Amino acid sequence: MRTTLSLDDDVAAEIERLRRERQLSYKELVNEALRLGLRQVTAPPRRRARFQTAAVDLGAVRVGSLDDVAEALALAEGEPFR
Repeated sequence: MRTTLSLDDDVAAEIERLRRERQLSYKELVNEALRLGLRQVTAPPRRRARFQTAAVDLGAVRVGSLDDVAEALALAEGEPFR
């Protein structure tokens, strides 16, 4: 089948680079890339391993209110507040 494709400049440059590197014709490389892409697009999504974070006890809260930034900074720097 003969068709016309409009490629973005970056895609055309990458195809040309790969074509020279692999010594393939433009047609062979574009067909191979399309086959691989179509296979990937139509494949069912891979299941990812479940990620779990372990809980850690951080101790008691040392600041009265995290909404009061000045108090939190003073306490973190070891300065008295108010």
